[in-house]
Amino acid sequence: MDDIKMNSTLERLVEIAKNEEIPVYTIAVSTKDGIENATVNPGNPCQNSYSVAKFFSVTAVGMLYDDGKLTPEDNLADIFAEEFKEYGIDSTPWKKVTLHHLMRHRAGFEHGFLDIDVEDCTKYETQDFLKKALSEPLVYEPGEKSVYTDAAFYLVSRVVAKVSGIPLDKLLIDRLFNKIDCREVAFSKCPAGHFMGATGLYIRSRDMVKLGRIYLDGGCYNGQRIISEEWIKMVIENNYELNRCGSGYAKGGMRGQKLYVNFEKDIAIAWHSYDNKGKTGAFNEVL
Repeated sequence: MDDIKMNSTLERLVEIAKNEEIPVYTIAVSTKDGIENATVNPGNPCQNSYSVAKFFSVTAVGMLYDDGKLTPEDNLADIFAEEFKEYGIDSTPWKKVTLHHLMRHRAGFEHGFLDIDVEDCTKYETQDFLKKALSEPLVYEPGEKSVYTDAAFYLVSRVVAKVSGIPLDKLLIDRLFNKIDCREVAFSKCPAGHFMGATGLYIRSRDMVKLGRIYLDGGCYNGQRIISEEWIKMVIENNYELNRCGSGYAKGGMRGQKLYVNFEKDIAIAWHSYDNKGKTGAFNEVL
């Protein structure tokens, strides 16, 4: 474990991790006094955040919303009109599907797919993941039922790229990571070179927690505007990948990853782990 002076929250989390033998790599805590982090179990400091990546994708959508380039109510049939024509796919069912539905996992898919962490996507009938997603039947009315799927956020990634003309990963590098002094970041991509949007963001806990700080500070980081307060309010009200957790809000990922923010306590917490048995749930007493 790092030999550092820890704030009380970080100290308590590390204590729990040691006592409960929680397989967590690193923990970072952001308070008004700054960021402190500790290594509990050594490993590659730049870890896969798994589904926490979705919250970063939501933030990219917020940047384009602030630019006036899209809204959560924009529909997929209009955004991908050229692609539907190219693929020979009937876009009619997609006229009711909006970005709002995608970010809520309520597009109408029957099951999850495009989850590169558990599926062998090389076995798909096509390696054009956009075609794969747009070809998938919508068996529910948009908004009717929540079906968690990485396909929704792959589509979010492609929407961002289509509307902005910039791939989602590059947008995040230019408008987020380069502005928050991020030491190292990497992205898992589809065969066409687009960030998956739903998973595969490799980042240090100390840098991941900075997105939580941005939300706590009304969309700013060290005085720089990253996203608007209006977008933050929309994210909270609509549960765009930030859901109630204890007395705050959080986005989790497979194997126990977490980004947590608490507006009342003005604190953000992030950790990476290799927890396959739910042991990180012991941290909830601190949240």
